[in-house]
Amino acid sequence: MQNELLTELGKSLVTGNLTDPTLLALTASTEGVRILPHANVIKIGGQSLIDRGREAVFPIIEEIEENLGRHKMIIGTGAGTRARHAYSVGIDLGVPTGVLSVLGTFVSMQNARMLHYLLAKHGIPFIEPVQFPQLPLYLEERGAVIFFGMPPYTFWQRNPDVGRIPPHRTDTGVFLVSEVFGARSMIYVKDENGLYTADPKKDKRAKFIPKITVGELREMDLQDVVVERAVLDLMETAERRRSIQVINGLVRGNLTRALDGEHVGTVITAD
Repeated sequence: MQNELLTELGKSLVTGNLTDPTLLALTASTEGVRILPHANVIKIGGQSLIDRGREAVFPIIEEIEENLGRHKMIIGTGAGTRARHAYSVGIDLGVPTGVLSVLGTFVSMQNARMLHYLLAKHGIPFIEPVQFPQLPLYLEERGAVIFFGMPPYTFWQRNPDVGRIPPHRTDTGVFLVSEVFGARSMIYVKDENGLYTADPKKDKRAKFIPKITVGELREMDLQDVVVERAVLDLMETAERRRSIQVINGLVRGNLTRALDGEHVGTVITAD
């Protein structure tokens, strides 16, 4: 291409070094586009809800149905207990992190397919990563889509700092979807009211935290956090998804309240 057809940034990128921090900083000079600013990304926990079966899942399904036409919903699924079993067997066999990531992906996919069939009468589609270019059309037509939350890193999953469990799992996958599409919200539906100072299932003295920043959370250095730590890392460099909300999906109406913009559960912000 002739140089006169390029912007100043374009010229710099063509002739410069993409490891140059100064040049990389210039790429943030334009405002990012929010592709789906009206959409809400919802993560349905695997161990938190889906593993509990009908008693926990059917009320959430009903609440999603009630919000069709009111809110656009991109629904991701967790992997849960079956993934943990697969991880334990895989680790015992000595397979690497990338292979463990493949195993977790298929469990998350199973959960997504189950929710898909439960919502099939509304025409809610199940989509895989290769179908994401069609996601806006499905969302506009049907009001919701379902995908498996595990990011498609599979063999390309980076090794964790400690151990072999994949560090980027379903919490991370749905967060990245919310960030890339510039969605209206990122709601994690779990089986606790939100973030506590400790695991409330194990420690009755755990105190509920309704709102906190990533920086404050790091200073507390909690042994147990309600979302994957990779999500907190990603929030610090996110451009569009600077907050997440964690709610208790076992309490009827919490999802609707969160979709309506109410402060229910815990809100974690990057700022």
